[in-house]
Amino acid sequence: MAFTTVSRQARRVAATGAVGAATLGAFLLPAAPAAAQPVTIHGVGTFEIPNEIQIPGGIPGVEAPGSAGIAPPFITPTKTAGELALDAALSKVGSPYVYGAAGPDAFDCSGLVQWSYRQAGRELPRTSDAQLSQGAPVSMNDLQPGDVLSFYGGGHSGLYAGDGNVVHASTSGTPVRVAPISSMPVAGAVRY
Repeated sequence: MAFTTVSRQARRVAATGAVGAATLGAFLLPAAPAAAQPVTIHGVGTFEIPNEIQIPGGIPGVEAPGSAGIAPPFITPTKTAGELALDAALSKVGSPYVYGAAGPDAFDCSGLVQWSYRQAGRELPRTSDAQLSQGAPVSMNDLQPGDVLSFYGGGHSGLYAGDGNVVHASTSGTPVRVAPISSMPVAGAVRY
């Protein structure tokens, strides 16, 4: 008797699950294409299962019905050269300042900027003055991470690190660091 009760309960659960799946399918999927495969669930019934499932339109990341397929739900954004250069510069925070050094273990200010952009696949001038004069001028209100900032009339450079900060190789005895832009007189900003 207990075996029969368990067996009936198992059939009820299977039937309920199959009916629920079929009902859900009726709401989510359009009519099955002509080429469908029948599937029989013992004690429940036979169901037509489509070979292809068409996805309705209006779902973010999915192309409209009748198009070639499903669009990727997420495309990894690519970083700009400036963002890649900033990542490189930030990886050198704590490296020593050495006048005339352009990395990879020690830097002066323009050497850090040049080395960082080289890691991003861009070649920049070697000196702070040339870095300021050859980039596209940018307003201080429109700064983006990785923009080249120039200080002290063009004699010092660094990379905009976001949130009002600059990463730079400041001076002898002070390693590469992140500091507020306001800590030095700004001469201008450029984007490469």
